[in-house]
Amino acid sequence: MSILKKLVVCLLVTSPFLTHAQTIPVLSKHNALVLEVDAKKRLAISYFGEKLSNEAGYRQVKGVYRQAEDYTLVNNSAYLPAGSVNLFEPAIAVVHGDGNTSLDLEYVSHTANTEGNISLTTIVLKDKLYPFQVKLFYKSYIAEDVMEIWTSISHTEKKPVLLNKFASANLYLKSDEFWLRNYHGDWAREMQPEEEKITHGIKTLDTKLGTRANLFQPPLFMVSLGKPATEDEGSVLVGSVSWTGNFRVDLELDNQDNLRLTAGINNYQSAYTLKPKEEFETAKFIYTFSTKGKSLASRNFHNWARNYGMVDGHGSRLTLLNNWEATYFDFNESKLAGLLKDTKKLGVDLFLLDDGWFANKYPRNDDNAGLGDWEENRKKLPNGISYLVKEATANDVKFGIWIEPEMVNPKSELYEKHPEWVIRQPGREEHYFRNQLVLDLTNPKVQDFVFGVVDDLMTKNPAMAYIKWDCNAVIYNAQSAFLTNQSHLYIEYVRGLYKILQRIRVKYPTLPLMLCSGGGGRVDYGALQYFTEYWPSDNTDPLERIYMQWEYSYFFPAMASSNHVTEWGKQPLKYRIDVAMMGKMGYDIVIGKLPEKELAFSQQAVRVYDSLKNVIWHGDQYRLSDPWKNAVASVQYVDSTQSTAVIFNYLVNSRYGQGSVLPIRMKGLDPSANYRLREVNLFPGTKTSVDSSVTYSGDFLMKIGFNPAVRSGRGSVVLVAEKVK
Repeated sequence: MSILKKLVVCLLVTSPFLTHAQTIPVLSKHNALVLEVDAKKRLAISYFGEKLSNEAGYRQVKGVYRQAEDYTLVNNSAYLPAGSVNLFEPAIAVVHGDGNTSLDLEYVSHTANTEGNISLTTIVLKDKLYPFQVKLFYKSYIAEDVMEIWTSISHTEKKPVLLNKFASANLYLKSDEFWLRNYHGDWAREMQPEEEKITHGIKTLDTKLGTRANLFQPPLFMVSLGKPATEDEGSVLVGSVSWTGNFRVDLELDNQDNLRLTAGINNYQSAYTLKPKEEFETAKFIYTFSTKGKSLASRNFHNWARNYGMVDGHGSRLTLLNNWEATYFDFNESKLAGLLKDTKKLGVDLFLLDDGWFANKYPRNDDNAGLGDWEENRKKLPNGISYLVKEATANDVKFGIWIEPEMVNPKSELYEKHPEWVIRQPGREEHYFRNQLVLDLTNPKVQDFVFGVVDDLMTKNPAMAYIKWDCNAVIYNAQSAFLTNQSHLYIEYVRGLYKILQRIRVKYPTLPLMLCSGGGGRVDYGALQYFTEYWPSDNTDPLERIYMQWEYSYFFPAMASSNHVTEWGKQPLKYRIDVAMMGKMGYDIVIGKLPEKELAFSQQAVRVYDSLKNVIWHGDQYRLSDPWKNAVASVQYVDSTQSTAVIFNYLVNSRYGQGSVLPIRMKGLDPSANYRLREVNLFPGTKTSVDSSVTYSGDFLMKIGFNPAVRSGRGSVVLVAEKVK
């Protein structure tokens, strides 16, 4: 394209002088979000769905609908403001410096740039009356069919403007019906799904916990269009708010039977005073859309996460032995030295020292004291952490450690020295969550302190290979001694957390970090941009984990899920290990107390896992048999060349005669190739009924399937399908 032609295109894109409607398509490989600017400079969403073969068709969409009247002409606004003529839930609500509460945004210009796989469309909107501006950002990850949407809000009014609502995204969907699948829970029962038809009114998904914000409800959901999507059929939007704090998602079915989806930071007790020329950038809302069911949508998310959404998404992960359930707070140097030897004996990569290693004046012998005093406990560890790191190296394993640097026990030296660093309301009775309070991360001095917890450990112990970052408390009595404007606390806390994590990542870019919050209290892509993995739940009962990991897998790839083998549950060791393999495996049991056969099996299981983990971590995931509907749960991972597949099968119903009565159809294989099946991870002394000499075509395995013979007494079966060369 010549320079003159490029200039003409740029002028057409950014010209504010409109004589007729124009469309702004934001496209990915298969999908389109199309915005339209009318003659009055109103920016609306004219189309959401599967990409059309001819872009001219997007201008014809409006003419084929015959719905109820839009009295305001702004129902389908791309960023619906409060005040003026709007009658529905807004994306943005403000109070101007002169007290006026209206906002009327009109299109000014837009730019669209594509570099490689990423396109970014930026649209500028301004109020007709006030010098108030909103920029809308639509970032399309083309190959993955994933979109990020966020906004930037600013003004040049003489006085500050109060932002009462400030959503990241405002989508407008058309269909004859809408179905919502969202999640609820509590400690040890995370990711409990509910699915319902969306009816008129507003359904709000939100949290107000401040920290550990996902405890009761995660920022994860699906909206199916027309009918509830299945694994391989139906149109479905799978979305998440990328924010490690209070989020809010509004789903409003309006008088035209269209669905308005508004998502972003929760405005609960968070009205933001925006100074002149200050820029307020919202959290990102991330979604993918599939017309071929939930399975494809989940793989879109997995591919995007490995490429862009998490640390080291194409790298490796460390298997580990954690001491928590072996010792809890009761340990000393010699006991830990023994566990280091057990780590080597087991064959995993790393030993993880959990809670209880720190504090002296108020020693951390239970969860009532010591949190915040991050020096080694001299009684438990007279030679310090450095001795344990050296012992780990001598045993040819790596060493990692647990911290909870955002929190403090009232019974601690930190609390005594710096009560002003604690979030609490003066005059109110302190209310504790797990006997602790939250440090005020809005304060730069506290940010330096929290960064220093990590930096001191790494500076003194450069061979430290892993950190488990916990966060067990929520915010009660929310008030900051540092902030003058208390309504900024919830937002500035998360910003402070991100500043700390950014500093850590700049100095320690490859350090593996586990995102742990008493379970799934912080499972979001806002945090995962700094972490290598998350902890789904403190509930490690393998039967419960099958259901949790099934639901998490719609949003996150297997390599991000830390799954530990523990003593929870009534299932045999093999079942527990097989479930933990569907992610990043670890152990949290007393290796020294395992019977000889179970130890030998565990050592064998680590070797089997090492041979398969790259397929599990980096392969395409398919859910084959739903535990919510069937007696057998089945999940498959296939490598990118379709050469190897790993299929996990579990009995989830122990009633008489339950099992894999029918063959389970596989997915994602090469239909023209032949495959051999073999059973792996067999307990010593047991035999398999799977004849590995028989070959099956990929076509047969996907259309007819294979029966793994899951039943009582054979409750967990792991199969490997390998292409015959």
